[in-house]
Amino acid sequence: MAARFPVALVGVGKIARDQHIPAIAADPDFELVAAVSRNATIEGVPGFTDLDTFLADGPPAAVALCVPPEARTAMALKALAAGRDVLLEKPPAATLGEVDLMVAAARETGAVLFATWHSRFAPAVAEAKAWLAARHPRAVSIVWKEDVRRWHPKQAWIWQPGGFGVFDPGINALSLLTEILPGPFVVDRARLVVPENCETPIAADFAMTAAQGFPVSVELDWRQEGPQIWDITVETDRGRLDLSLGGAAMAVDGRETSRAPDREYPLIYRRFADLLGARESEVDASPLRIIADAFLVGRRETTEPFFD
Repeated sequence: MAARFPVALVGVGKIARDQHIPAIAADPDFELVAAVSRNATIEGVPGFTDLDTFLADGPPAAVALCVPPEARTAMALKALAAGRDVLLEKPPAATLGEVDLMVAAARETGAVLFATWHSRFAPAVAEAKAWLAARHPRAVSIVWKEDVRRWHPKQAWIWQPGGFGVFDPGINALSLLTEILPGPFVVDRARLVVPENCETPIAADFAMTAAQGFPVSVELDWRQEGPQIWDITVETDRGRLDLSLGGAAMAVDGRETSRAPDREYPLIYRRFADLLGARESEVDASPLRIIADAFLVGRRETTEPFFD
C-alpha cells in the first residue's frame, strides 16, 4: 500500500542523514520522494539544487526543512505559498517575527506547519511532566554541556549572526523546560561568553523566574570534553526529579524510574502524520522567546578564539 504522505527533504546535511532519512524510511505513512540541496544527493531519490525548481517541477509533497535557521523562514514561506505542508527543524526560525510570519502564512493557505522540538519526544519526558503536574516546583537547575566539535563539526554557520551558538543545543533544554513545567519564564540576568572570532556565544549562564515564583538557573557550555551532560533537576514540595540524558532517563529522589532508547525522530514523524491527517498546525515559540530575552538582557563577555 502506498504511503499516505510524500515528503521532500530540503537540506541534506548531518541531521537529515542521521535522523530524518531513517525516520522517514521506517514510517509506513511517509515516503521520501525528493531531496533539495546545492551539493548533496540521496541515492534513489530525485534531486533538486534549489527549492524554487522543486516547487515548480518536483512531485507534490510536504517539505521538511533541515537548513540552518537563518534560511528557514524564506524557504518555508515559499513552500507555504505553494500550498505545501511544512515541517521545521528546531529552532523554527532565527527570530520571533519570522515565526509569526510563517504562522500567518500557514493560516492563510490552509497548509500544515509543524515546528518540531525533538527533545520533547525523548522517552522520559511525558512521565516527568505527569509527575510534576501533581507537585509544586521550588527550584529548577539546567546543566547542558556538550562538545561542539563532536556534534557540529566544521559548521561555520553556527558562529554567525542567526546561528545561535551554544543556544543551538541549549534550546533543547529550554524546549524540555517549557514542556514539563508551566510558564511563562522571565529572564532576570544572563552572561554570554563569545569567542573573539565569533558572533555567537560558546557558553552562557542565566537566571529566570517562573510565573509561579520559583527560580530557574541555566548553565550552557559547548566546550565540554569527556562525558556529555544534558540534565534538568527540579526540586519540588514532594521530592526531587532528575531528567537526564537529554530526556531519555528520569529519577525521583535519586532512584531511576525510567530509561529507554532514543526514538525522538520517529515520534516526530508520527506526530507530523497526525497533524497532516487532522489538517492542524503546531507551533510553539516559547523556547525561542527565552533565548531572545537572554540576548536582550545578557552581558557579553569575550573569551579566547575558537577554532574547529
